[in-house]
Amino acid sequence: MSELQTDTRVSIMNQMPEANVTACSALYFSQAATQPVFGPGQAQVFLWEDALRGQLVIRGDASNADFTKGVSSALDLALPGRLSSSVSATMALLWIAPDEWLLLCDLEQAFAIETRLRDALTGHYAVINVSGGQTQIRLAGSAAARVLQKSIPYAVSDAHFPVGKVVTTALSKTQATVRRIDSTDWELTVRRSFADYAWRWLTDASREYGLHLGQPEHDEN
Repeated sequence: MSELQTDTRVSIMNQMPEANVTACSALYFSQAATQPVFGPGQAQVFLWEDALRGQLVIRGDASNADFTKGVSSALDLALPGRLSSSVSATMALLWIAPDEWLLLCDLEQAFAIETRLRDALTGHYAVINVSGGQTQIRLAGSAAARVLQKSIPYAVSDAHFPVGKVVTTALSKTQATVRRIDSTDWELTVRRSFADYAWRWLTDASREYGLHLGQPEHDEN
């Protein structure tokens, strides 16, 4: 019997065009069609798209020391455990499932980071660039948690959903990966095909609290 061939070569490509090509985010037209309700000084909810992020799905065995060390050395981030995240100045690594993580980074750096990961990892793993298939919606403000609580079934109280926690759950009739960034700031990762629905749902759910489209003033500086 011949030996099993284990040397697998994977072709990867840089998805960023070298030419200056105009691109629209998943919610570019949705945001343009939505009318703000309150100015930033009156609003209790702030809603905006954190557009055109680099996004890499990383899959592997968290119990494998070589895998965890490889990810950590390539990203300079600890591999987060169940329902948690690791964050640096330029990246966030989110736990999605027991063998799956989502890396958020600058879009321009996604290919270089993917290359570093592939150079650092061996054995059974996967690194997939999904930047074009998802987007991030940001929800902030004093009433942001109340908007989320009537939108998802998971409890968003401080006791059940501390800063840094990550949960993938239903968002009305679609799905979102929700990360708590700080006490009043939330990030929702949604599939591109459902982004407009999620945006419209959150816009409608936020209006009773006073909605402003855009970041809070202190985030704009």
